[in-house]
Amino acid sequence: MHWPHKHLLSVSQLTVEEIRHVFELAARFAEINTRPVKKTPTLKGKSVLLFFAEASTRTKTSFDIAAKRFSADTFSLAAQGSSLQKGENLKDTALTLQAMHPDLLVIRHSLSGAAKFLADRLECCVLNAGDGWHAHPTQALLDGYTLYEHWGEAFQDKTLLILGDIAHSRVARSDVELFSKLGLTIRVCGPKTLLPPNLASWPVSVYSDLREACQGVNAIQCLRLQLERQKSGFLPSLREYAMTFGLSPEHLRKAAPGVRVMHPGPMNRGVEIASELADSPSSLILDQVSAGVAVRMALLYLFLTRTD
Repeated sequence: MHWPHKHLLSVSQLTVEEIRHVFELAARFAEINTRPVKKTPTLKGKSVLLFFAEASTRTKTSFDIAAKRFSADTFSLAAQGSSLQKGENLKDTALTLQAMHPDLLVIRHSLSGAAKFLADRLECCVLNAGDGWHAHPTQALLDGYTLYEHWGEAFQDKTLLILGDIAHSRVARSDVELFSKLGLTIRVCGPKTLLPPNLASWPVSVYSDLREACQGVNAIQCLRLQLERQKSGFLPSLREYAMTFGLSPEHLRKAAPGVRVMHPGPMNRGVEIASELADSPSSLILDQVSAGVAVRMALLYLFLTRTD
């Protein structure tokens, strides 16, 4: 398949065929991660710059591992150790990065639109690893691939519930974009204070009662409470949130047989999800972590081997 994109800024730019192609490549590359020697020379000589101006464990590490699986060179830059901490603006940071001549830049930033800002100014490929509340396309792709591993291509007869802090979640926005493209029925549930004001324009059904929202669903994506992005007053207390919107075994009994439970991490056990559910056979949370490496290998391959 000819890959037409120079950058990955949002799921919205991808067609269904391109999404499925990413899944197919990820399935092929996942085998590399099970070998005794987990390395191939596919991208030897390519340089990948990991620019994470926000803290990250899973995303940053999985991109680093994915690049090294293909023998690419990786370099890391964090806000705390960069000139951003000294007051340098993003434009000057972009010019500095360009002077280093990376082949691909992975960026996470607290400002929505930061990835596009750099993509408009850099010659290299730019992959958005999360920008503000806007988008997290690689997380959505790995969430989709995780379910693809279990369901195959049978998405259109399935229902997904996205639960929790929808308003502040770039994961929720990207998941809705991706899964609606794949034909899933999507529900969202959360406190009214944590639902975005433009939710009526989303292709979702909105629930305020978690028991009702779980009725007959095939998968549930729990979201982390984005406490660092919230102002005071959104929640009375974490205890009240856990009692009303924390996912428990009782809720799963109302779901469809074989329901799958997901969480993009990091989890607040006992608040967003009961600990016994996170560790149960229904949980795909660790599968999502493994899928993150395979999907990001697929993306690095597509973007670093593309021809204009």
